[in-house]
Amino acid sequence: MLCAMIDRSNRLREWLANGLLITDGAWGTELQARGLPPGANPDTWNLTHPEEVEAVARAYAVAGSQVILTNTFRANAVAMKGVAEADLDAINRAGVALSRQAAGPALVFASIGPTGKMLLSGEMSSEEASAAFAAQSQSLAAAGADALLIETMSDIAEARLAVGAARLTGLPVIVSFAFDSGKNKDRTMMGATPEAVAVAMAEAGADAVGANCGVGVELAVPICRRLRAACDLPLWIKPNAGLPTMEDSGLRYATTAEFFASHYAALRDAGAAFLGGCCGSTPEFIRALVTARHAAQ
Repeated sequence: MLCAMIDRSNRLREWLANGLLITDGAWGTELQARGLPPGANPDTWNLTHPEEVEAVARAYAVAGSQVILTNTFRANAVAMKGVAEADLDAINRAGVALSRQAAGPALVFASIGPTGKMLLSGEMSSEEASAAFAAQSQSLAAAGADALLIETMSDIAEARLAVGAARLTGLPVIVSFAFDSGKNKDRTMMGATPEAVAVAMAEAGADAVGANCGVGVELAVPICRRLRAACDLPLWIKPNAGLPTMEDSGLRYATTAEFFASHYAALRDAGAAFLGGCCGSTPEFIRALVTARHAAQ
């Protein structure tokens, strides 16, 4: 087990040897721009609209992303209750294949989201959650993902179960939390602080930890600093393009790519090892980040 931990950490260090890596941007809002109905599950499009899913990955690769995610955020047996095991496996494998086809030289990190159920309230058991995360992790690993990203978590207990299941694959495991609650918007929905998250995930055996989603890039900077002060793991940072507003045409994110990328140096200096965008961000945001990186060198 110790050798496996060292191997996973070494792979991350090799990828980061030349400095911060630019990841991709949002997937859900990009698929909605391509016709995904609001509220619909994007993951099923891996089978029904594969050309649109691949187009999102390709757009990010062309924009300069060095890490491309997969369209598999909800593809576990709890979040997609009632979907056959074979269909979930097919969705996960197709998600990796589509991103791999589009990624070129970029790495492919497979997305694993929360179950959407509460452990504390008894909506699911620890055993159910672990089994769901294990099955998804195994499918993603078997399809050839380079690493597993457990993202948008809010409950430390659920994240621990996900990390434990994902580590069984032998792939590097990154876990990222959404900080969007509390007076200063620096806690998860379940009340966890960046410090608590960093310590707990390091203890759980994660190879990197971070923050995604949340309320915007400017608030990601202090959260990144606090994560760095609390642990020495590589940090994954992927903020939203601000908070959306509802307009006649749907949700609108007001943050511009230029404003988002203007925080590149601050996030790098705060300790970010991976940097990209979450909800509302587009390939334009990635191009702006790439430009900001070149200007900062």
